[in-house]
Amino acid sequence: MNWILLIIAGLFEVGFAACLGKARLATGHSVFWWYTGFIVCLTISMLLLIKATQELPIGTAYAVWTGIGAVGTVLVGILFFKEPADFWRLFFITTLIASIIGLKAVSH
Repeated sequence: MNWILLIIAGLFEVGFAACLGKARLATGHSVFWWYTGFIVCLTISMLLLIKATQELPIGTAYAVWTGIGAVGTVLVGILFFKEPADFWRLFFITTLIASIIGLKAVSH
């Protein structure tokens, strides 16, 4: 269950990073809504991370949380913000995913 909470926390980390990206591009009142989304996603992400670390080792949980956030944010950037998707970027994202899976595999 804690791993599921940690994955969801990581997805909300992607949400708050995406909201920051959209807020940067927004104008008028929509900026307020993007920053509101940022605060909501940040709060949920942190609360779920706190809950997950009650049972998981902090080092492993934090590495997985940031890894999910990093991978998800890069993918959001590629898909929605038209950031480059060159070979080396995708290669290192793949190694990051393999590292996250490895941490899960060796955790008790």
